[in-house]
Amino acid sequence: MTKILFTPGPVMMFPETIRAAAIQVPYARTKAFSEIVLRAEAALLRLVSAPPGSRALFLTGSGTAAMEAAVVNFTDANASAAVVNGGAFGQRFSDICARHGVRVQQAMVDRDPLTDGKALGQLRAPVGTLFINAHETSVGHVYDLQATARFCLKRDCLHVVDGIGLFITDRLDMTDSNIDVLILSSNKGLALAPGLSMLVLSPKALTRIVGEPRSYYLDLRAMVSDGGRGQTPFTPAIGVILQLEERLSSLLRSGLSRSIEHARQLAAHFRRGISDLPLRPYSRHMPNAMTALEVVDPGLSARSIVDRLDAEHGLVVAPNGGKLETRMFRVAHMGNLTTGDVDLLLKALKHILQHR
Repeated sequence: MTKILFTPGPVMMFPETIRAAAIQVPYARTKAFSEIVLRAEAALLRLVSAPPGSRALFLTGSGTAAMEAAVVNFTDANASAAVVNGGAFGQRFSDICARHGVRVQQAMVDRDPLTDGKALGQLRAPVGTLFINAHETSVGHVYDLQATARFCLKRDCLHVVDGIGLFITDRLDMTDSNIDVLILSSNKGLALAPGLSMLVLSPKALTRIVGEPRSYYLDLRAMVSDGGRGQTPFTPAIGVILQLEERLSSLLRSGLSRSIEHARQLAAHFRRGISDLPLRPYSRHMPNAMTALEVVDPGLSARSIVDRLDAEHGLVVAPNGGKLETRMFRVAHMGNLTTGDVDLLLKALKHILQHR
């Protein structure tokens, strides 16, 4: 059975992307490969509307590696950082800060879009860096980046945004949202293989990299230097970078708005389709990228639904862990999916919920 992924990474890949890496991996220390990296950087800067003078860096590692790179390069022993913590990934930012001895305040929120500024207003000065997951993918909730931008501008602190769960499916504009550091990865909206993450640094961020980052591998100074000639300090994820170049070129040809609209239509189609089922969206502030669903009937287990979708129908959705394991599961609208695929999922959900 060929399985269809409705998961928040990896996602269903496009045939052109798969073909782009179905070759012998080339040697990276060549002029030809440098040109590929430079083209990918230029395309990425354009797609995220980075301000003039920005740089895009490529890191072999998952999105968490890029999160940690942001922490170790933009905080030091004397820094005071703040984290918006509304789920597992906000907690991850907090844990990374704690591991590196960074003094961190947490704005603890529960499905608060932050628009009214009350949660952010509880943070005490000074704050040198604000870390936020634009889409808290553990609960399918998005934050108001205009609100966090206002907070950072008022306090002259760095606005560090994990945009992994929004890129390609939702609007993400570095200039408009005053983002200083944007974190991305390969295996969500981009629909590539895992293993590559990216950091896009504004001119302001480039001047605020600490003098001695607390990691050898994650030192952005070396990445900035080598990236200027299309190289990376260490062996890059060559195959994924080849996929990235193809995908970015395709997005530039077709237009990013087309990809965002496709995800919006998939999400809307799915959300209409569950309206008569004992399921409800966990958040009222959802991205196009994903719908987190809460099981209304206490006699139903979310984990059981996830397992049956996979075993009986070959449809893979994402479970939740911890206290939400039996209450919630997540359905992504990313990658190479169609409304026909969504209809298969809706039909399977109705069957499972009717035959408990």
